[in-house]
Amino acid sequence: MPPIAPDITETALAFRGYNITNLGRTAELLRQDAYRYIMLEELHRFSNLCAEYTHAEVDLAELVESGVEPGLGHYPEAIALVAAVEIAQMRLLRELHGIDTQRAKVAFGYSLGELVAVSFGGTFAVEDMIRIPLSLAADSIELAANITMGVLFSRGPKIDEADVEQLCQHVTCEGNGTIGVSAILSPNTYLLIGQNQTVKRFKEVMPDLLPHRAHLRINTNRWPPLHTPIVWQKNIVDRASVLMETLPGGFGPPCPPILSLVTGQMSYDDHSARNILRRWVHQPQRLWDVIDETLAMGVETIIHVGPQPNVIPSTYRRLSENVLQQTTGSSLGSLGKWAVSGLARRPWLASLLPNDATLLRAPHVGHVILEDWLLDNLPNEKSS
Repeated sequence: MPPIAPDITETALAFRGYNITNLGRTAELLRQDAYRYIMLEELHRFSNLCAEYTHAEVDLAELVESGVEPGLGHYPEAIALVAAVEIAQMRLLRELHGIDTQRAKVAFGYSLGELVAVSFGGTFAVEDMIRIPLSLAADSIELAANITMGVLFSRGPKIDEADVEQLCQHVTCEGNGTIGVSAILSPNTYLLIGQNQTVKRFKEVMPDLLPHRAHLRINTNRWPPLHTPIVWQKNIVDRASVLMETLPGGFGPPCPPILSLVTGQMSYDDHSARNILRRWVHQPQRLWDVIDETLAMGVETIIHVGPQPNVIPSTYRRLSENVLQQTTGSSLGSLGKWAVSGLARRPWLASLLPNDATLLRAPHVGHVILEDWLLDNLPNEKSS
């Protein structure tokens, strides 16, 4: 694991979102004398915030120490836990390891992680920001009752986003439930979330429109249908927008600046936060665009914040492996003519290289899983 340099001006902070596993190594961090006070302080603070919406006592520290994952039935606790741990980890890095995290080149977050990133950047207080998903958690759980996730991917050509959206609309028009794109992980990988049998139906009809080498793998876990049109059914977008109208703040750009997975760009300025976050509720997460942008910006290291981060680091890893395999034997600083002849192995990547040559930087970007780094670098064991 690469070191974290005191000057992190070429580093990106990546905040994870909700997953089916949310504990990570938090219990280990909690057991460290040097870290325990800050960890407990944030876990208690977010326990109290969560209890406002569960109308029952919440003890996130006890939940962590018990080792019991908060499943979808405890979605508010999972939201609060992920946010608490992310804020605590950033405090540990700053207060005990002396890393000025505000000097990071950029920050971004997947799903819930974007809300934490925006709060970390000072645009809104984290207590105010986290109340929005907490207030909508009960309806999110209810909508998840008949939800299925599908992973759509191609082993060959890229899959056109417009074609995927069109096919989702065709299946939805059949009147047996709504299906939509929840995330774009790469030009050949999408996450779909659908009600009832719509994901299965999508799989049945997709040969008519998508590349013949496209596949769809169905995930058996249940997920909140955020970032899809399904949330319209409970007026979640409008209700979130009303809640955001009275949030204090929102009139200054975040520091560090935020790459939004809503737009795939550096879109937060001194007035745009509310409009972006309204779209956050129902529009897909554009992870690929953000990854591409971090490479173009010259980011040298990604610090992955939160318990057991998965989606963001695994997506970078797949890209890095694909680039290395695609360009085996060539200098990653350039694509020789002989290397281009081998690009047919991954047509989706071949269509991007060498026009988007910044993708060649992917294998050279360092990745730090922050919870691992914190445990490997306890304050009393740090080398000078």
